[in-house]
Amino acid sequence: MEISRRRILKTGAAAPMIWLARPAMAQSVLTVGLIPSEDSRAMIANSQAMMDLLAKALGMQVRPFVAADYNGVIEALRAKRLDVAYLGPFSYVLGTTIADIEAFAVAETKRAGRTFYHSKIITHKDSGIKTVQDLKGRNFAFVDPSSTSGHLFPKAGLMKVGFNPDKDFGRVIFSGSHDSSAIAVQNKKVDAAAIADRILDQAVAKGLVKQEDIVTVWSSDPIPESPTVWRRDLPADLKRRIQAAFLEVKDIPWSDQGMLNGFKPTNDAAYNVIRDTAKLLNLELRKMK
Repeated sequence: MEISRRRILKTGAAAPMIWLARPAMAQSVLTVGLIPSEDSRAMIANSQAMMDLLAKALGMQVRPFVAADYNGVIEALRAKRLDVAYLGPFSYVLGTTIADIEAFAVAETKRAGRTFYHSKIITHKDSGIKTVQDLKGRNFAFVDPSSTSGHLFPKAGLMKVGFNPDKDFGRVIFSGSHDSSAIAVQNKKVDAAAIADRILDQAVAKGLVKQEDIVTVWSSDPIPESPTVWRRDLPADLKRRIQAAFLEVKDIPWSDQGMLNGFKPTNDAAYNVIRDTAKLLNLELRKMK
């Protein structure tokens, strides 16, 4: 399986909102991209405190932007229409093959108190599914081809236990967001779905799903949390100020992660485990510049 440059460019171009994010001119505006883990309005609302903090620390206007999908954010970074972005771990690794970007910070949530999370495969308690092998012939929802916990890790995890995701499911869909996958399981629109554990917790808290109705049949090893990245070609002084602003954050909500303890510095090498998992799936992460 190869995620090609052609596919990314096509997907990014197809997202009608992508061109609303305009490049910062003379660094008077900083544009910040957010992955579509939930409703775009909710993502922006949950990130507003961060946008305000950045604007104050940097002395410039900060504009949040949610693309239609993961690849829309990557393409906007490649086209220099975004300066900073919050990406999933795999979408970041994929993004480094077509855009000159670098991870610089990772969030530690109050709920988890850690900088890693897990992927889960969930089902409805009435589905009769108790184990991974019970998924054979069932309808399944991944999140997005570029989603770490919503596609990459659960697919690799299934393969490790002898389940063939390309042949053993009845029907496979990509829901577009973790919330959509959770709702599809709750409403029995699909038999099972992959989802990030922290986003499942939030879906329960928001009343989108009922905890008592959800059964977990598989959980991944720890996954490094979603990084915040910047374009490498941003001015060095601006990057220093951006990272300093992120590392000073305490007790505010951020994107789909909820309330934060704060951010920790990170780097590209921290995501080599993602690259290794991609290799297991024979995903070709070639340089495509």
